[in-house]
Amino acid sequence: MKRANSGLVYSTDGGRMCPECRRPVASCTCKAAAVPAGDGVVRVSRQTKGRGGKSVTLVKGLALDAAALASLGKHLRTACGCGGTVKDGVIEVQGDHCDLVMEVLEKHGHRAKRAGG
Repeated sequence: MKRANSGLVYSTDGGRMCPECRRPVASCTCKAAAVPAGDGVVRVSRQTKGRGGKSVTLVKGLALDAAALASLGKHLRTACGCGGTVKDGVIEVQGDHCDLVMEVLEKHGHRAKRAGG
């Protein structure tokens, strides 16, 4: 006897699935439309909290989608010659490179502002 509600319980066929649209994350339609709203000012700051005394340059306030943010992050890391990552819409570049990051952002057409001490 077949039940009417016997849907798929678990599958690894598509990999990670989006909880909203139930599609694979790579082809998700609901996250592609969500672009974070920024105020037009990119804030560049230096932070050492929770990093064992090592400094990290943070770039916040970019109104870009995930792919463009990752691309800009890669360009900043190559310009500075160091490592880094993109987490939650914030680009992290290892080391104190605030001045160089601000120059590169100005060349890309973003209004950069130094934030913090």
